[in-house]
Amino acid sequence: MMGLMEVLPRRCVQIAKRELLFMGPVGLVMYLGGVFFINRQCPSTAMTVMAEVGERMVAENLKVWVYPEGTRNDNGDLLPFKKGAFYLAIQAQVPVIPVVYSSLSSFYDARTKLFTSGTIKVEVLDAIPTAGLTVVDVPTLMDTCYRAMRTTFFHLSQMPQEDRAAAKPGAQPAQ
Repeated sequence: MMGLMEVLPRRCVQIAKRELLFMGPVGLVMYLGGVFFINRQCPSTAMTVMAEVGERMVAENLKVWVYPEGTRNDNGDLLPFKKGAFYLAIQAQVPVIPVVYSSLSSFYDARTKLFTSGTIKVEVLDAIPTAGLTVVDVPTLMDTCYRAMRTTFFHLSQMPQEDRAAAKPGAQPAQ
């Protein structure tokens, strides 16, 4: 996350869980870098912050980098997406530009939390427009984004998608 602060375009901010704010120097750097912190334990506060972010996106021409899963995982698949990012995109009537990273599993041991050398592949997908969408369209927008990102994730990670339990017909991100 901190490395992204150096390469993200100007006027691009990130949204992160509030717990990261209290991680010593990491939290301080994130705070000074303009990260918006969401308290996931208090949904009403989180929604207030997201509404403020949406207003600032429009008023200040901000771009927002969101992690739609809401947390890290090491299960070799995407987690269901949280709704907040999609409500935000529709509120601001801005496109969603999915960015997909390959899996770390070939060079990261989640049990020991140790890295070896490896490569992360990144792919920026085509923008998904939100112009004219309303909150009723959030589930469809989430599903469209999830499916595109998941397919790309398996391609970049060189993992067979059909072997994954979540790839069963009708599987969708949590609503």
